Formats: sequence, C-alpha cells, structure tokens
Amino acid sequence: MSDLPEPKTAAAGAMVSRLSRTLGVCAIFTVVTPVCADPRAVVELFTSQGCSSCPPADKVLGELAQDPTVIALSLPIDYWDYLGWKDTLADSRFSARQKAYSHARGDRGVYTPQAVVNGTTNVLGSDRAGIENAAKRTQNNDGVMSVPVTMTQSGGQIKVSVAEGNGRSGEIWICAVSKAVPITISRGENRGQQITYHNVVRNVLKVGDWNGKAGSWSVPLENITRDGVDAAAVYIQDGNRDKPGPMLGAAFTSLN
Repeated sequence: MSDLPEPKTAAAGAMVSRLSRTLGVCAIFTVVTPVCADPRAVVELFTSQGCSSCPPADKVLGELAQDPTVIALSLPIDYWDYLGWKDTLADSRFSARQKAYSHARGDRGVYTPQAVVNGTTNVLGSDRAGIENAAKRTQNNDGVMSVPVTMTQSGGQIKVSVAEGNGRSGEIWICAVSKAVPITISRGENRGQQITYHNVVRNVLKVGDWNGKAGSWSVPLENITRDGVDAAAVYIQDGNRDKPGPMLGAAFTSLN
C-alpha cells in the first residue's frame, strides 16, 4: 500500500474511494460464494497410522478438506495393525467398505493410501492432481452428485433433507466426524511422527432408504456425538453397503 501515489485531486480521491468499495464487494463474494457452492465430490481416503506411504496422503486430504466443494473423509483401516503399531482410529467397517468398493469395481485394488472419488474411481491417495481429475471425470457420469442434500441442527436433532432425484434411489448414511485429530506414533513404520488426521469418520449410521422422492429424516444428535466429534457428513449412495455405487449427493456441517 505504501507504493501507491497519493490522490492529486478530489476526482482522483473519489475514484480511489469507489475502487475501495468495489474491492470490498469483491472480497465479500470471494468469501461467500464457495460456502454456498454445491459439493462436487466425496473423497474417501483409506489410510493407516502403520503405513509409511500414508502421511503425504493424509496431508493432501487435509488440503482437500479446506475446499467447500469437496467432502473429504478419512477412513482409517485396521489390516496393517500387525506391522507394529495398532491404528488408534481404525475401524474394521472401513476395511470392509474398501473391500466392498473393490468387489463392486471388479478388481483387487485394496491398498493404502487409496482415495475413492464419488464412489466410483480409485486413485493413489497422495496424488492430488489425480484426485481432482477423478472428481472432474466422475461429475460427467449420469446422476453423480446431482441430488441436493442439506442438513440442519435443531433441538437435539439433525434433520437431513433430500430433493427429488429424477427416478434415482439409494441409501442415506450419516457420518460422525472429527475435523482434526493429532496422533503421535511411537512404533511401527511411522515411528516418531506426529500426524494430524483430518475429517476422521468416527461412526457411521444408516439413516434410511431413499426412493428418489423428496423427503426428510431426523437423526438424534446423541446418536452422532461422542468425544472429539465436531462435524457430520451425510451422503446418498447408489447400491448398498455390500456393493456401493456412485455418490448421488452429499452434505457436510459443523456441529454446535
């Protein structure tokens, strides 16, 4: 700012004033527009505290979590626990989910760090460009992330509202999320590292079946909250738990 010349005339001063107001409006739009943007991708990272290749992917997921158009979720798996460090966030349901994705794709692609984008495409979890490209590609698939979903919190309840889906159907799931969990790892391949895991799923519950029509469901907040849980994510997914398909819509919210 010190390099700008002083206005020489009243007209020049008025121009600067108008410019300042214009920049102020632009700044408001810069902040507000992304918050209102519809999510374009759900990124699920299958990771492990015992996996030496995972910390770069955990960092990438943290960066993606800052993008309001991406619902980025960490799902720690438990099948590397034998390597010398038991993952303190792992859940066997996430290991089963990763295998279900592999079965649905018809391949044997189960590894860490693995990112599954919009329920259809798997990418190396540390490859941010690959994740972004997968998000763009899958958006062109019929029905992917096309159903508006909202969540509101009131009176000890989370209300999930889903718009009409043009003949689509699927299952609605809600995730209890801890937005940042720092872990100091004292054994195994990542010994001595302190890693912050972002948007860690701590529990997942089925809300209901969605038949393609607009509707609302209520979930007691007490079914979601636990120590460290400060956010929730909800998604509608084609298929079922054993054979998950494309993500049809999703939403993310912080909890009061």
